[in-house]
Amino acid sequence: MYKKFFGLKRSPFEIAPDPYFLFLTDRHKEALASIYYGICRRKGFVLMTGEVGTGKTLLVRCLLDLLTRQQVVFANVFNPLFSATDFLRYVASDLGVTLTDPSKSTLLIELNNFLITRHRKGLTTVLIVDEAQNLHPDVLEEIRLLTNLETAKQKLLQILLVGQPELDRKLDCSSLRQLKQRIVLRCLLEALQKDEIHDYIVRRLTLAGLTANPEAVFSPAALEVIYHYSKGIPRLVNTLCENSLIVACAQRSRTVSAEMVEEISEEFRLGRWAQPSDTAMVSEPIGAARFSLPAVESLKAASHGNGGQVSKTYQTAPADISKVVTPQA
Repeated sequence: MYKKFFGLKRSPFEIAPDPYFLFLTDRHKEALASIYYGICRRKGFVLMTGEVGTGKTLLVRCLLDLLTRQQVVFANVFNPLFSATDFLRYVASDLGVTLTDPSKSTLLIELNNFLITRHRKGLTTVLIVDEAQNLHPDVLEEIRLLTNLETAKQKLLQILLVGQPELDRKLDCSSLRQLKQRIVLRCLLEALQKDEIHDYIVRRLTLAGLTANPEAVFSPAALEVIYHYSKGIPRLVNTLCENSLIVACAQRSRTVSAEMVEEISEEFRLGRWAQPSDTAMVSEPIGAARFSLPAVESLKAASHGNGGQVSKTYQTAPADISKVVTPQA
């Protein structure tokens, strides 16, 4: 309804994790470079955490796009509510491993043979688990055991766990200390800062097709209110912006006012939401490694061919995403 009114070609504030609308803050750049570095160097185990709505799944989609471009075989587990054996079966199936026997022992043997064959060809294999805070401890233990698939120098399977801060607290359990010690790279996604809200919104409006002064759509006062109620969480920013545009269109106003955003925040009861508590944050400091990966270490050199994997199609990320993992001028 409001797209024609504002001259937009598509909805700019959908909450679906569309890589086309990726907004790279410094934290996102560091996280993506860290993850890509861990995969290129075959470090084995990488962890990414962040509060709800901070863009973890969006970053995973961008990573999948990069891996697909490089024809890297990967298994993407986006619903981790499996038993330990079913989890392994899903991973093997997604990697394209043909199982001759349903037993767990055969599954592990064939998965190991598959990984060794790819390693001998100089190919990289990746396992990505989203919503990992929901993994049962038994499944986390199976993931730990998968890291035992290795040569004397490198891991055969590169693993990325992605989850909410609850995942860090789960890994703090004494029973999972072996898994925690195997994590070689950690990165934390944080909410947008106050001075990033304007650029985030303008970028989305521009990518959605608005060419006539996108900076004027949301008043400065409206931006203040958006940040106040969203706390910089991109998903909440999208919700407030999307519904504010609808209200502005209904009132035939070309500018979203603070009052409109206040109205939407009340409807969504955002004023009743407290800022994420300190207990929801990671107790120990997590530093994302800062890397600019040289081309010689790219996955393109390490991985060629798809190992017979069924083709997977994902939304295409903006072309400039490659700048995050390639040499900078």
